[in-house]
Amino acid sequence: MSPAQVKPARKRTASATRGAKPGIDPTASSLYVQSVEKAMKVLTAFDGSKRQLSLSEIAALTDFDMSATQRFTFTLAALGYLLKDPDSRKYELSPKLVDFTYHYLISNELVSRATPYLQQLGSETEEATNLTVLDDTDIVFVLRIVSRNVFNAHVITGSRLPAYCTAPGLAILATFQDGEVEDILSRTNLVSFTPSTVYQPRKIKERLAQIRKQGYAHTEDEYFVADISTAAAVTNAHGRGIGAVNIAVARARWQADRDEKRFADLVISTASAISTRRRMDQA
Repeated sequence: MSPAQVKPARKRTASATRGAKPGIDPTASSLYVQSVEKAMKVLTAFDGSKRQLSLSEIAALTDFDMSATQRFTFTLAALGYLLKDPDSRKYELSPKLVDFTYHYLISNELVSRATPYLQQLGSETEEATNLTVLDDTDIVFVLRIVSRNVFNAHVITGSRLPAYCTAPGLAILATFQDGEVEDILSRTNLVSFTPSTVYQPRKIKERLAQIRKQGYAHTEDEYFVADISTAAAVTNAHGRGIGAVNIAVARARWQADRDEKRFADLVISTASAISTRRRMDQA
């Protein structure tokens, strides 16, 4: 898959029960408000594949009838979250939605802690450095420091990639118990994005065992061809991965005998420093 084919973020396929206790369906609770779910379904219909959607396209993507689609789009437009083109009568997302990202980033303690470390890491390596967190079966980029040597400008804050074939995702998964890893993989669409993608569950688990031993994850050409990534997990006081730091390098700039050990040491020490500060704050 070439960089030009990449969407800004991958649409989640998780159900509304994500994060619930096993055997418990939160949608069955009297506290569950279905109209909120439906409003979110309208917003997530705008997955980046098209800038604008017609009313009929939104109805098809959400499985709502036209009456319900009209009510939800009208309300979301009135609240400022959708914009309606007066000529085409199509809808698009409003910049007001960026407010949520802004409030998340400025209030997130992990992002605040990691920022100076990633800036230093980027300055030292002159490569793109990232902080990602796990969201269900995907990693989400919550901080990205790019350089003049950045490989993929299409990956931005908010971009979403599968955990099982990305170095940050694997680094985080390696800190989880086997049962949790099994659950995440069972809910993941395991496919081969490139000829180098490791997507077989048995091989992924073997890989996680190796990552636990060496302390870092390393991938080459597995999601983007010619992209090489090295990552280490940021952990909480219990050793559980709550994020990952990675360095992404274009293959043209990569020298294996020089770079893997060097970058592995850098991401391990950076992730450890962020983790240590968190543990000190929680003590």
